[in-house]
Amino acid sequence: MHMIIYSLVEASTADEALSTGKTVFDRLVGAEPHSCAVFDYYVTFDEEDTTVAEKARWGDLPTAAPVTSDEGEELLERAWETTTETFQRNLNRVKQALEEHNNDEIMRDEGLARHAFQQVGASRGPSICLYDQHATGIRHRGHLDHLLEATDERETCWIVPADVHF
Repeated sequence: MHMIIYSLVEASTADEALSTGKTVFDRLVGAEPHSCAVFDYYVTFDEEDTTVAEKARWGDLPTAAPVTSDEGEELLERAWETTTETFQRNLNRVKQALEEHNNDEIMRDEGLARHAFQQVGASRGPSICLYDQHATGIRHRGHLDHLLEATDERETCWIVPADVHF
């Protein structure tokens, strides 16, 4: 399956933002030493030669955009909306599993209860679409707000999208 993930990075230029974003995505696919893959591969939106990923699949998204720009605000809003919707969907599955199954059934993972629990608690992978520049999943609004406020005044906070497969 494919999804779009986003990295929030500090950079001075779009090229620097893309480079830092690719470092984040490399960590998430296990391409860097000591990193653990949670996605199979990624394609950023600067690649023109693909016919099955990125722009061919998702339309024309920017390669990188300052979060204060119109494009950046739109990408950030889209990312945060996906984050909250995914969390709520998984949380509803957890609540339903707790209502419908006893402990033994949950232990046997009937109704995929344990999977839903794992998705609610995940910090990386398909249930998380927004990452900081250290490849840490942004799971709550306080973390996002802190990143946006903490951007050094010499740097700009950029958002970099990527099409990932999991």
